[in-house]
Amino acid sequence: MARGEVRALSGWRTSEVVGVRAETATARTLSLRVPDWPGSLAGQHVDVRLTAPDGYQAVRSYSLASPALAPADEVVVEIGVELLDDGEVSPFLVEEVRPGDVLEVTGPLGGWFTWDPDRDGGPVQLVGGGSGVVPLLSVVRTHAALGSPVPLRLLQSTRTPAAAMYRDELEQRAGQDSGFALTEVWTREAPPGDPRPPGRLDAALLAAATVPAAQRPTCYVCGPTPFVEVVADLLVAAGHPAARVRTERFGG
Repeated sequence: MARGEVRALSGWRTSEVVGVRAETATARTLSLRVPDWPGSLAGQHVDVRLTAPDGYQAVRSYSLASPALAPADEVVVEIGVELLDDGEVSPFLVEEVRPGDVLEVTGPLGGWFTWDPDRDGGPVQLVGGGSGVVPLLSVVRTHAALGSPVPLRLLQSTRTPAAAMYRDELEQRAGQDSGFALTEVWTREAPPGDPRPPGRLDAALLAAATVPAAQRPTCYVCGPTPFVEVVADLLVAAGHPAARVRTERFGG
């Protein structure tokens, strides 16, 4: 099967939790051993289903942090989960799940918010808000795993350094890979010595920290719904064709 080709997967699979890693005080990465993996692209997600003793079920979608993976009888994938105060599923996944536990999953799912260098080329501009960085990390990891020459930039907006998921890995990759550039924006508290005061993304900052529209990058924007809508509008206003701005959002 050619790289980038993904078979459809239907139905639920039983996966074993084989690793749990804290990313922040309110976010975790879960490593899941999943059977019958049909192959996945960077940017896809899985659905996780929990069933209560009384039979009540709750299903939520979680982005894959893993790089693109080929079909296999069994793989270990990573999902990033941030705690939602009013969530039905995230409190259990962040606070209760332990290695050896079993979760039901289906996927991978999603086709629009994916990156395949053979299909999409580059350059690529990623813009993430908070935990919206999870599927963008999948793109960054895939880019590195393939040794892709495609120029790749990530603009990541986070409240505070303590809330930044995968910060150490992203900064390390940016320091080692000349083809990957990282810009971090802090909206409430910046780290000591940061030259930019805390503040939200605006048109000027977006223009300074992203691939120019004239280079026709494919843009991927992920985060809370208000963040995604603002960033997508700013990108289009800056001259990026709407068809080249792919979005994935969560929340109301």
